[in-house]
Amino acid sequence: MVFHVVATDTEIPLHRGLSERTIDFAIARRAGQLADESFDFEALYDDSFVVVASVKSQWARRRRIGLAELVSEPWVLPPPESVIGSVAVEAFRASGLDYPRVTVVTVPREVRMSLLETGRFLTILPKSALRFSSRRPEIKVLPVELPFSRDPIGIITQKNRTLSPVARLFIDHAREVARSLAKRR
Repeated sequence: MVFHVVATDTEIPLHRGLSERTIDFAIARRAGQLADESFDFEALYDDSFVVVASVKSQWARRRRIGLAELVSEPWVLPPPESVIGSVAVEAFRASGLDYPRVTVVTVPREVRMSLLETGRFLTILPKSALRFSSRRPEIKVLPVELPFSRDPIGIITQKNRTLSPVARLFIDHAREVARSLAKRR
């Protein structure tokens, strides 16, 4: 067996891959093009978003922080039309705030994490990005309440497509991992 993992912060490659049948399934948020009626979605778990900073940041020592206090800070975020970018836009809008002046716009999470480590920037990440990545003791989740609900992460498949036994086996294991994570909460 050979697995080809397509890691992306945008849904366009996933949508195209599923539509063209070059990928069997996606594990992603059900959003935008991936929410259309030509796809099936099976929720695995709910994810939420957090504001993060370096442990060197002045904000890392605070016990409570309002989102309004952070608007003028230097942010590193993906473009507003990306999944995480749209979450940030909605968080500020729901709080009655203007979108912050973003200092660095970039999609790759690795770039955002590296910039966070300098102690100068803030970003918004899915909680799962911290849970499923290697330990990063230099990054701290800030005590900021983001005003929106959790977002389901699930398996997205093309409707009326029969999956291979290998794809079905992988999906079965993904369900098992999601169940075990839910029990640990």
